[in-house]
Amino acid sequence: MSDKNFPDVIKEIHQKDKRYGKGAYFFIREALDHTLKSLDQKKLKNKGHVSGVELLEGIRDYALDRFGPMTLTLMNHWNVRKCRDFGDIVFNLVEHGILGRTENDTLEDFEGGYNFQEAFEKPFMPNPIDEEDNQRN
Repeated sequence: MSDKNFPDVIKEIHQKDKRYGKGAYFFIREALDHTLKSLDQKKLKNKGHVSGVELLEGIRDYALDRFGPMTLTLMNHWNVRKCRDFGDIVFNLVEHGILGRTENDTLEDFEGGYNFQEAFEKPFMPNPIDEEDNQRN
């Protein structure tokens, strides 16, 4: 990560690209820190580097832990609606020298990923009642 003043860089990014709320950039930075801490250091191929897939998993875990059932609402507020949006935010940070990347890192690493409703809403939904259980009562 860079020594640049993060809030100033976010303002600069947001002047050029208003697709995502400023809070989304701060969240991604925190989620990256969380991901780096949670990954076993032996798993990190390049010191301090995580893949897009690893980051997506870390983002999901961190978001659910931090925001709980409000995660999807907050993502919608920031206009972050799919995993590719996380990639766009990451690559904006790369472009402005906040994050680094390897030659193998691409936006396509963030394609697919997970469905936001499945990832951020389903863990908080009640389990469906089984028909057999319903008939016994």
